[in-house]
Amino acid sequence: MWSSAHRRLGVPAAAPGHHSLTCALHLSPGGSRLFPGSPWTPLEMSPFGGWGLLSAFLALLCCTGSGEEAFEVRTWPEQLMVESGESQVINCSTTCTQPNTGGLETTLHKTLLAEQDQWKLYEVFNISQDTDVICHFTCSGKQESKSLNISVFHPPKQVLLKLWPTLVAVGRSFTIQCRVPSVAPLEGLTVTLLHGSEIVYSQTFVGTTLSPQEAMVTHNTTAHREDNRHNFSCRAEMDLRSRGGDLIHRVSDPQALDVYEPAQDNQVVAIITVVSVLLFLFVTSVLLCFVFGQQWHQRRTGTYGVQAAWRRLRWAYRA
Repeated sequence: MWSSAHRRLGVPAAAPGHHSLTCALHLSPGGSRLFPGSPWTPLEMSPFGGWGLLSAFLALLCCTGSGEEAFEVRTWPEQLMVESGESQVINCSTTCTQPNTGGLETTLHKTLLAEQDQWKLYEVFNISQDTDVICHFTCSGKQESKSLNISVFHPPKQVLLKLWPTLVAVGRSFTIQCRVPSVAPLEGLTVTLLHGSEIVYSQTFVGTTLSPQEAMVTHNTTAHREDNRHNFSCRAEMDLRSRGGDLIHRVSDPQALDVYEPAQDNQVVAIITVVSVLLFLFVTSVLLCFVFGQQWHQRRTGTYGVQAAWRRLRWAYRA
Protein backbone atom coordinates (compact mmCIF):
# COMPACT_ATOMS: atom_id res chain seq x y z
CA MET A 1 0.00 0.00 0.00
CA TRP A 2 2.79 2.42 0.83
CA SER A 3 4.57 1.60 -2.42
CA SER A 4 1.38 2.05 -4.42
CA ALA A 5 0.80 5.44 -2.80
CA HIS A 6 4.32 6.48 -3.79
CA ARG A 7 3.71 5.37 -7.34
CA ARG A 8 0.41 7.30 -7.63
CA LEU A 9 2.04 10.61 -6.41
CA GLY A 10 5.20 10.23 -8.46
CA VAL A 11 7.36 9.83 -5.34
CA PRO A 12 9.98 7.11 -5.52
CA ALA A 13 9.75 4.48 -2.80
CA ALA A 14 12.57 3.97 -0.33
CA ALA A 15 14.90 1.11 -0.90
CA PRO A 16 14.36 -1.87 1.37
CA GLY A 17 16.19 -1.63 4.63
CA HIS A 18 16.65 2.18 4.35
CA HIS A 19 14.69 5.05 5.79
CA SER A 20 13.21 7.43 3.22
CA LEU A 21 14.47 11.08 3.28
CA THR A 22 11.53 12.34 1.25
CA CYS A 23 8.38 13.85 2.73
CA ALA A 24 6.10 10.74 3.10
CA LEU A 25 2.31 10.95 3.10
CA HIS A 26 0.11 9.24 5.60
CA LEU A 27 -2.99 8.10 3.73
CA SER A 28 -6.32 7.93 5.40
CA PRO A 29 -9.87 7.57 4.18
CA GLY A 30 -10.34 11.34 4.64
CA GLY A 31 -7.37 12.29 2.43
CA SER A 32 -3.61 12.77 2.89
CA ARG A 33 -1.46 14.69 5.43
CA LEU A 34 2.15 15.87 5.41
CA PHE A 35 2.65 14.88 9.07
CA PRO A 36 3.03 11.58 10.93
CA GLY A 37 -0.13 9.65 11.46
CA SER A 38 0.13 9.86 15.23
CA PRO A 39 2.07 12.21 17.50
CA TRP A 40 2.93 9.18 19.58
CA THR A 41 4.68 7.47 16.70
CA PRO A 42 8.34 6.92 17.68
CA LEU A 43 10.92 8.84 15.70
CA GLU A 44 12.30 5.74 14.08
CA MET A 45 8.79 4.78 13.00
CA SER A 46 7.66 8.27 11.85
CA PRO A 47 7.85 8.95 8.11
CA PHE A 48 9.51 12.32 8.90
CA GLY A 49 11.77 11.14 11.66
CA GLY A 50 14.15 13.87 12.94
CA TRP A 51 13.69 15.89 9.72
CA GLY A 52 10.02 16.47 10.49
CA LEU A 53 10.70 18.04 13.86
CA LEU A 54 13.43 20.27 12.37
CA SER A 55 11.09 21.45 9.59
CA ALA A 56 8.36 22.24 12.08
CA PHE A 57 10.81 24.18 14.27
CA LEU A 58 12.07 26.27 11.32
CA ALA A 59 8.53 27.01 10.22
CA LEU A 60 7.72 28.20 13.74
CA LEU A 61 10.73 30.55 13.67
CA CYS A 62 9.73 31.98 10.31
CA CYS A 63 6.22 32.68 11.42
CA THR A 64 7.29 34.32 14.69
CA GLY A 65 7.57 38.12 14.34
CA SER A 66 6.23 38.13 10.77
CA GLY A 67 4.08 41.12 11.74
CA GLU A 68 7.16 43.43 11.82
CA GLU A 69 8.50 44.56 8.45
CA ALA A 70 12.28 45.12 8.08
CA PHE A 71 13.03 48.48 6.42
CA GLU A 72 15.76 51.07 5.99
CA VAL A 73 16.00 54.84 6.28
CA ARG A 74 18.24 56.74 3.87
CA THR A 75 19.47 60.32 3.48
CA TRP A 76 20.51 62.23 0.43
CA PRO A 77 23.17 63.43 0.22
CA GLU A 78 25.03 60.88 2.33
CA GLN A 79 27.80 63.43 3.04
CA LEU A 80 27.26 67.17 3.20
CA MET A 81 29.66 70.11 3.39
CA VAL A 82 28.34 73.65 2.95
CA GLU A 83 29.72 77.16 3.11
CA SER A 84 28.99 79.01 6.32
CA GLY A 85 25.57 80.69 6.25
CA GLU A 86 24.21 78.72 3.28
CA SER A 87 21.01 76.66 2.94
CA GLN A 88 20.80 73.04 1.78
CA VAL A 89 18.16 70.59 0.50
CA ILE A 90 17.99 67.19 2.27
CA ASN A 91 15.90 64.19 1.22
CA CYS A 92 14.76 61.58 3.76
CA SER A 93 13.50 58.29 2.30
CA THR A 94 12.58 54.77 3.44
CA THR A 95 12.12 51.31 1.95
CA CYS A 96 8.89 50.86 3.93
CA THR A 97 6.00 50.97 1.47
CA GLN A 98 3.45 52.39 3.93
CA PRO A 99 5.23 54.22 6.77
CA ASN A 100 3.12 55.55 9.62
CA THR A 101 5.16 58.68 10.30
CA GLY A 102 8.46 60.24 9.21
CA GLY A 103 10.41 63.47 9.33
CA LEU A 104 13.66 65.36 9.91
CA GLU A 105 14.93 66.29 13.35
CA THR A 106 17.31 69.28 13.53
CA THR A 107 18.02 72.42 15.54
CA LEU A 108 18.16 74.41 12.29
CA HIS A 109 15.23 76.22 10.74
CA LYS A 110 13.65 73.87 8.18
CA THR A 111 10.88 73.84 5.57
CA LEU A 112 9.12 70.82 4.02
CA LEU A 113 9.32 71.30 0.24
CA ALA A 114 7.59 68.13 -1.00
CA GLU A 115 6.65 64.65 0.18
CA GLN A 116 5.23 61.29 -0.81
CA ASP A 117 4.65 58.08 1.13
CA GLN A 118 8.28 56.95 1.03
CA TRP A 119 10.19 60.27 1.03
CA LYS A 120 10.20 63.82 2.36
CA LEU A 121 12.20 66.72 0.92
CA TYR A 122 13.37 69.46 3.32
CA GLU A 123 15.39 72.65 3.10
CA VAL A 124 17.45 73.73 6.10
CA PHE A 125 18.62 77.33 6.47
CA ASN A 126 21.54 79.37 7.84
CA ILE A 127 24.01 76.55 8.52
CA SER A 128 26.73 78.34 10.47
CA GLN A 129 28.45 75.49 12.34
CA ASP A 130 28.91 71.72 12.21
CA THR A 131 25.73 69.90 13.15
CA ASP A 132 23.84 66.59 12.81
CA VAL A 133 20.36 66.10 11.36
CA ILE A 134 18.33 62.90 11.77
CA CYS A 135 15.89 61.35 9.28
CA HIS A 136 13.38 58.96 10.87
CA PHE A 137 10.41 56.80 9.81
CA THR A 138 8.01 54.51 11.69
CA CYS A 139 6.73 51.37 9.96
CA SER A 140 4.36 48.83 11.60
CA GLY A 141 5.15 50.26 15.01
CA LYS A 142 8.95 50.05 14.54
CA GLN A 143 11.08 53.21 14.18
CA GLU A 144 14.35 53.49 12.26
CA SER A 145 16.56 56.56 11.81
CA LYS A 146 19.63 57.72 9.90
CA SER A 147 21.98 60.52 10.97
CA LEU A 148 23.59 62.98 8.53
CA ASN A 149 26.58 65.09 9.56
CA ILE A 150 26.77 68.58 8.06
CA SER A 151 30.24 70.17 8.00
CA VAL A 152 30.78 73.90 7.48
CA PHE A 153 33.71 75.32 5.52
CA HIS A 154 35.12 78.79 4.92
CA PRO A 155 36.45 79.08 1.34
CA PRO A 156 39.47 81.17 0.27
CA LYS A 157 37.94 84.55 -0.58
CA GLN A 158 41.24 86.47 -0.66
CA VAL A 159 44.67 85.42 -1.89
CA LEU A 160 47.36 88.03 -1.19
CA LEU A 161 50.79 87.89 -2.85
CA LYS A 162 53.88 89.90 -1.89
CA LEU A 163 57.38 90.07 -3.42
CA TRP A 164 60.35 91.70 -1.71
CA PRO A 165 62.47 93.28 -2.83
CA THR A 166 60.68 94.10 -6.07
CA LEU A 167 63.98 95.24 -7.68
CA VAL A 168 66.69 92.60 -7.56
CA ALA A 169 69.90 91.78 -9.44
CA VAL A 170 70.38 88.55 -11.35
CA GLY A 171 71.72 85.89 -8.99
CA ARG A 172 70.45 87.67 -5.87
CA SER A 173 67.75 86.12 -3.65
CA PHE A 174 64.25 87.45 -3.16
CA THR A 175 61.18 86.29 -1.18
CA ILE A 176 57.70 85.29 -2.34
CA GLN A 177 54.96 85.29 0.29
CA CYS A 178 51.32 84.26 -0.15
CA ARG A 179 48.61 84.67 2.50
CA VAL A 180 45.09 83.21 2.48
CA PRO A 181 43.11 84.69 5.40
CA SER A 182 40.13 83.12 7.19
CA VAL A 183 39.95 79.63 5.67
CA ALA A 184 38.70 76.38 7.19
CA PRO A 185 39.36 73.53 7.25
CA LEU A 186 43.06 73.71 6.48
CA GLU A 187 43.09 70.02 5.63
CA GLY A 188 42.95 69.73 1.85
CA LEU A 189 44.08 73.33 1.20
CA THR A 190 46.92 73.64 -1.33
CA VAL A 191 48.76 76.94 -1.92
CA THR A 192 50.83 77.12 -5.11
CA LEU A 193 53.29 79.86 -6.11
CA LEU A 194 53.42 80.40 -9.88
CA HIS A 195 55.76 82.18 -12.28
CA GLY A 196 53.57 82.52 -15.35
CA SER A 197 52.18 78.96 -15.66
CA GLU A 198 55.26 77.33 -14.09
CA ILE A 199 55.02 76.06 -10.52
CA VAL A 200 57.69 77.61 -8.30
CA TYR A 201 56.59 76.06 -5.00
CA SER A 202 53.53 74.24 -3.63
CA GLN A 203 52.40 73.34 -0.12
CA THR A 204 49.43 71.24 1.04
CA PHE A 205 48.25 71.90 4.58
CA VAL A 206 47.21 69.28 7.14
CA GLY A 207 45.28 69.58 10.37
CA THR A 208 41.80 69.20 11.78
CA THR A 209 41.17 72.73 13.07
CA LEU A 210 37.67 73.77 11.99
CA SER A 211 37.80 77.42 13.06
CA PRO A 212 38.85 79.92 10.34
CA GLN A 213 42.53 80.84 10.34
CA GLU A 214 45.17 82.26 8.02
CA ALA A 215 47.27 80.03 5.77
CA MET A 216 50.66 81.46 4.77
CA VAL A 217 53.42 80.19 2.47
CA THR A 218 56.87 81.83 2.26
CA HIS A 219 59.50 80.80 -0.26
CA ASN A 220 63.00 82.18 -0.96
CA THR A 221 64.40 81.84 -4.45
CA THR A 222 67.08 83.30 -6.74
CA ALA A 223 66.40 85.87 -9.45
CA HIS A 224 67.02 84.91 -13.07
CA ARG A 225 67.17 86.99 -16.23
CA GLU A 226 63.83 85.58 -17.45
CA ASP A 227 62.01 86.37 -14.20
CA ASN A 228 61.03 89.82 -15.48
CA ARG A 229 59.31 88.34 -18.54
CA HIS A 230 56.39 86.81 -16.61
CA ASN A 231 54.41 87.85 -13.56
CA PHE A 232 54.28 85.95 -10.29
CA SER A 233 50.94 84.80 -8.83
CA CYS A 234 49.51 82.58 -6.06
CA ARG A 235 46.73 80.00 -6.37
CA ALA A 236 44.76 78.57 -3.42
CA GLU A 237 42.78 75.34 -3.93
CA MET A 238 40.44 73.78 -1.36
CA ASP A 239 39.53 70.17 -2.22
CA LEU A 240 36.36 69.10 -0.40
CA ARG A 241 35.27 66.34 -2.80
CA SER A 242 36.08 63.53 -0.37
CA ARG A 243 33.76 65.16 2.19
CA GLY A 244 30.78 65.81 -0.04
CA GLY A 245 31.88 69.24 -1.32
CA ASP A 246 33.53 70.65 -4.44
CA LEU A 247 36.95 71.80 -5.61
CA ILE A 248 37.24 75.54 -4.87
CA HIS A 249 40.10 77.70 -6.15
CA ARG A 250 41.08 81.37 -6.22
CA VAL A 251 44.09 83.19 -7.71
CA SER A 252 45.84 86.33 -6.48
CA ASP A 253 46.51 89.46 -8.51
CA PRO A 254 49.79 89.14 -10.49
CA GLN A 255 52.95 90.81 -9.25
CA ALA A 256 55.95 91.87 -11.39
CA LEU A 257 59.61 91.50 -10.43
CA ASP A 258 62.22 93.91 -11.85
CA VAL A 259 65.48 92.10 -12.56
CA TYR A 260 68.66 93.84 -13.74
CA GLU A 261 72.17 92.74 -14.58
CA PRO A 262 74.84 93.12 -11.88
CA ALA A 263 77.18 94.68 -14.54
CA GLN A 264 75.09 97.82 -14.31
CA ASP A 265 76.12 98.15 -10.67
CA ASN A 266 79.81 97.84 -11.61
CA GLN A 267 79.53 100.49 -14.30
CA VAL A 268 77.87 102.95 -11.96
CA VAL A 269 80.49 102.35 -9.28
CA ALA A 270 83.29 102.76 -11.82
CA ILE A 271 81.87 106.03 -13.12
CA ILE A 272 81.45 107.44 -9.63
CA THR A 273 84.98 106.36 -8.72
CA VAL A 274 86.50 107.98 -11.80
CA VAL A 275 84.61 111.24 -11.28
CA SER A 276 85.67 111.35 -7.63
CA VAL A 277 89.33 110.79 -8.48
CA LEU A 278 89.29 113.47 -11.17
CA LEU A 279 87.62 115.93 -8.84
CA PHE A 280 90.19 115.20 -6.14
CA LEU A 281 93.06 115.69 -8.59
CA PHE A 282 91.59 118.96 -9.81
CA VAL A 283 91.18 120.39 -6.31
CA THR A 284 94.67 119.21 -5.34
CA SER A 285 96.24 120.79 -8.41
CA VAL A 286 94.53 124.11 -7.72
CA LEU A 287 95.77 124.11 -4.14
CA LEU A 288 99.31 123.22 -5.19
CA CYS A 289 99.33 125.98 -7.80
CA PHE A 290 98.17 128.46 -5.19
CA VAL A 291 100.82 127.43 -2.67
CA PHE A 292 103.67 127.48 -5.19
CA GLY A 293 102.51 130.82 -6.52
CA GLN A 294 102.59 132.39 -3.08
CA GLN A 295 106.05 131.08 -2.43
CA TRP A 296 107.31 132.49 -5.75
CA HIS A 297 105.70 135.85 -4.97
CA GLN A 298 107.34 135.92 -1.52
CA ARG A 299 110.80 135.27 -2.95
CA ARG A 300 110.43 138.16 -5.44
CA THR A 301 108.78 140.81 -3.22
CA GLY A 302 109.52 139.62 0.25
CA THR A 303 105.83 139.24 1.05
CA TYR A 304 103.12 136.79 0.12
CA GLY A 305 100.67 137.93 -2.45
CA VAL A 306 97.78 137.14 -0.15
CA GLN A 307 99.19 139.48 2.51
CA ALA A 308 99.65 142.32 -0.02
CA ALA A 309 96.13 141.85 -1.26
CA TRP A 310 94.85 141.87 2.30
CA ARG A 311 96.63 145.15 3.09
CA ARG A 312 95.28 146.83 -0.07
CA LEU A 313 91.78 145.70 0.91
CA ARG A 314 92.17 147.20 4.41
CA TRP A 315 93.47 150.56 3.05
CA ALA A 316 90.63 150.72 0.58
CA TYR A 317 88.17 150.13 3.38
CA ARG A 318 89.69 152.88 5.61
CA ALA A 319 89.68 155.38 2.75
